[in-house]
Amino acid sequence: MSARLQLSRREARAVQLASLQLLKPRRARAGKADVLTCIQQMGVLQIDTINVVARSPYLVLWSRLGDYDMRWLEQLLAERALFEYWAHEACFVPIADYALLRHRMLDPAAMGWKSGENWRRQHPHALQEVLQHLQQHGAVRAADFEAKQHKGGGWWEWKPQKRALEVLFTRGEVMIARREKFQRVYDLAARVLPDWDDAQALTREAAQQEFILRACLRLGVAKPAWLGDYYRHCKTRPQPHPAVLAQQGLLLEVQVEGEHSPWYAHPDNLALLQDAANLRPTHSTLLSPFDPLVWDRQRALELFDFDYRIECYTPAARRRYGYFCLPLLRRGQLVGRLDAKAHRREGVFALQALHLEPGVKPSAALQTDLARAIAACAAWHGCTAASLTYASDAAFGRSLLQALQMRLAGREDLLKDEDE
Repeated sequence: MSARLQLSRREARAVQLASLQLLKPRRARAGKADVLTCIQQMGVLQIDTINVVARSPYLVLWSRLGDYDMRWLEQLLAERALFEYWAHEACFVPIADYALLRHRMLDPAAMGWKSGENWRRQHPHALQEVLQHLQQHGAVRAADFEAKQHKGGGWWEWKPQKRALEVLFTRGEVMIARREKFQRVYDLAARVLPDWDDAQALTREAAQQEFILRACLRLGVAKPAWLGDYYRHCKTRPQPHPAVLAQQGLLLEVQVEGEHSPWYAHPDNLALLQDAANLRPTHSTLLSPFDPLVWDRQRALELFDFDYRIECYTPAARRRYGYFCLPLLRRGQLVGRLDAKAHRREGVFALQALHLEPGVKPSAALQTDLARAIAACAAWHGCTAASLTYASDAAFGRSLLQALQMRLAGREDLLKDEDE
């Protein structure tokens, strides 16, 4: 067996940032093909509908691509370059990976609560009637059933029909044909993918192995306990274990500073690992709470020393940082969190709460990087002004707001930016 690769923790962080496309800022303006490539490199793009800033999938893409046309994501879905299914959670996934996830549709009971199997057994007629409606009338939104009820009649009731659509979606009998203003439009899978043959589907065992390999590829380098989370096929004990795959030559063992047991990497990342000492993170940006860098809270804590929880589901009185708190990435470190809200009509990007992480010292360089990143996000939302309600370091917050307002007013000439 060849000598095990060795990485410092700084290098391990840099490798993961590079693999997740967060090492350096993008220089060229993104096009539609770049959106698809970005999703293909991540493997999955988690969906969430909270819209206080941009909805999560759009924000995840922006963190990597900078300004782009958000309509491209829905266009790629309608063009069948992407499909939606349960991957990490509900995700946009490259259509080439349909075979990878198809086994979940064929065995919906294994999906647990997501399958809705108990509800299906109790309401078999609802599923059949929804299928008949799709066959006779074509693609439909859940809201269309609701509208029909409001027009006075029939058996249609919103909740059971929405439930039926979701059960059929998990079973793979219907797919999301497109989205309209982010609302799902459902259609029969046979119409969305007319050439699909279940003989192309990976078996459960083959898919599980592929999940581990792909998680290693996406993360750059990872300890075993992190690998089952990426495609949510197991918890902290990955199956198959990456040590077995390493013995087969399918993965590489990596020794990371301070770790007794090996971490693992995909052979396709060998050149990146060998160059790890030369990787210098320069990207500063705002992250979605559902960004793959932080969606595994334990991984974010262990690798980046960032103890993060999203608080939108926490009662307001118990929140520490805010409703939709965005991690702040600055040149390879998670340096703070920002509870932000884009007031699009008023053109104001509100910094409702800004918290620096313990041990992060305010500086002119930190202010420059954060002001640039926040201003870019605000401008992407069409905001030309900013406000600040609270900052854990009040003096830093005031100076950051001033720099941010100058950037949004187009007065960067008055700022002294440090070169990267």
